[in-house]
Amino acid sequence: MNLERKFYIGIDLGGTSVKVGICGEDGSLLAVYEGPTEAEKRAEGVLQNIELYVRELVSREGYSWNQIAGIGAGIPGFLDFQAGLVKASPNLGWRNVPVKEILEARLGKEVKIDNDANAAALGEVWSGAGAGISNVVCYTLGTGVGGGIIVKNNLCQGFNGMGGEIGHMNVVAENEAIACGCGKTGCLETVASATGMIYMAKEAVIRGEKTSLALIREISAKDVLDEAKAGDPVSVQIVDRAAKYLGKSMALLSIIVNPQRFVVGGGVAKAGSYLLDRIEGYYCEYALENARENVDIVPAILGNNAGVVGAAGLHLYE
Repeated sequence: MNLERKFYIGIDLGGTSVKVGICGEDGSLLAVYEGPTEAEKRAEGVLQNIELYVRELVSREGYSWNQIAGIGAGIPGFLDFQAGLVKASPNLGWRNVPVKEILEARLGKEVKIDNDANAAALGEVWSGAGAGISNVVCYTLGTGVGGGIIVKNNLCQGFNGMGGEIGHMNVVAENEAIACGCGKTGCLETVASATGMIYMAKEAVIRGEKTSLALIREISAKDVLDEAKAGDPVSVQIVDRAAKYLGKSMALLSIIVNPQRFVVGGGVAKAGSYLLDRIEGYYCEYALENARENVDIVPAILGNNAGVVGAAGLHLYE
């Protein structure tokens, strides 16, 4: 092994599991270790677990600790990324946790943090579907709607870390808007996330609408997407509504940051071209011609590894 090569550690911290990976300087994911978060142990116990997982991975793969140039962590919640502070993470039950300071003391390496959606976006730009493109907007469609905006190869974090909160763009028409978990109404997340789709499906069943979803005991977003593909009119309407507002949000972003590419990932995006084609149709309908010229909408390709790769890349993308 070339001991002069430098490597970066990425940490993708979730509510139930922690994924740790080693990346090369080209964004290649070389090795991964995954262990339980054990959130019930509170911040101190979780960060201790992370230290153990990082050291275990480096040791197991035979790397020298001196080869590790830096460590990055993608964390769900609201962060002060400059101070390295997790201000609030509802999924973990954390508030005002100085993650950077604690991990640097435990691991003896420079640590950078960002929210998990920004980290996933960086992963796709570094070595995924956005590789080689300097202006990209990434969507992560899962339990919520996460996002990351890269302009001229720089991550747009904003002055206090709220840059790229795409899921909370107020795009839903007032007569259709419902309350979001953030406390506002009309957020993209309420219609384009798995949670939003499930909510709309259950409401349709309760209203007694004629739909095959009524035969499913515990409706999932996958069920909604599968039934839409099979032609169920209620499911088609739900997916079309999500696509409409995703396309509208992209049209708005196209005249704010003017990206060359939109990358769409997350569990909901596994619907593939069925969803992406509809998003693109609405994007073209809403976007100004000059803003959409030579712009494409593509699926993410790193899957569940995007977050860990992007977290490692925090040291290379300022």
